[in-house]
Amino acid sequence: MQKTVATILEGKGREVEWIGPEATVFEALEIMAEKGVGALVVMDADRLVGILSERDYARKVILLDRGSRDTKVSEIMTPEVVTVEPGRTVTECMELMTERRFRHLPVVVDDELVGVISIGDVVKAVISEQRFLIQELEQYITS
Repeated sequence: MQKTVATILEGKGREVEWIGPEATVFEALEIMAEKGVGALVVMDADRLVGILSERDYARKVILLDRGSRDTKVSEIMTPEVVTVEPGRTVTECMELMTERRFRHLPVVVDDELVGVISIGDVVKAVISEQRFLIQELEQYITS
């Protein structure tokens, strides 16, 4: 049986690191460093309005010689956020993340943010599934 996003969230929890669109990029970087994450969802009140990743920072601040203390999150965030629901399979998420070349995927239910999964979470789940399948096949062969 394939693992789903809900299974990943059960294991890792539903805590989401976020920032507001009017915050500075420097503030966002401080949160990312403190929490050890590579992206923050951008929330305006209870609404998901974007996502800000280390890649956004590198490409839209550093390479353009902008200042992180003077630049607002809303200026460099990715506003078109791809999301998934908890019922999506791990394989579907891996395909989506690979095709679209992003590493963080917000999880929503009825337009409410309920978690975020990373490519690392997805890879761990795939490895776990493969280990289970190998054990099942070994048991079948030896019985």
